[in-house]
Amino acid sequence: MIKGLFERLTGSADQRATDADARLALTALLVRVARADFVYDAAEQAQIDKVIARRYALTPEQTIALREEAEALEATAPDTVRFTRALKDAVPYEERTGVIEALWSVVLADQSRDAHEDALLRVVANLLGVSDRDSHLARQRASGA
Repeated sequence: MIKGLFERLTGSADQRATDADARLALTALLVRVARADFVYDAAEQAQIDKVIARRYALTPEQTIALREEAEALEATAPDTVRFTRALKDAVPYEERTGVIEALWSVVLADQSRDAHEDALLRVVANLLGVSDRDSHLARQRASGA
């Protein structure tokens, strides 16, 4: 699965990324953001589970399986662009701020913001075509402000 996703995202396969690929890419991106501050704790994992369970209507078992697969994918992915490319192809522009909001919710899950997380979110928002202003508003929504 992971090799096939990388092939589709790098263009070495004849297929475009599927909805399942986008689901895995989003979850891997959530994991990457959580790990950006070099701490990947239970609060962040629980927030990832909450986001993907709600977004994809998954059972608890499916949620854990998807997160674990995404953790393995994120650990082997050389860059973030592959994930954002799959999301940009699969998620309409109008819904990308929701992706950024979900990412911010993971960053804020441990009640601490880190410069590495902030920098990664700026890059991801840019790669998804989401403006700094819209990312800021998504962060405010994620924080409940």
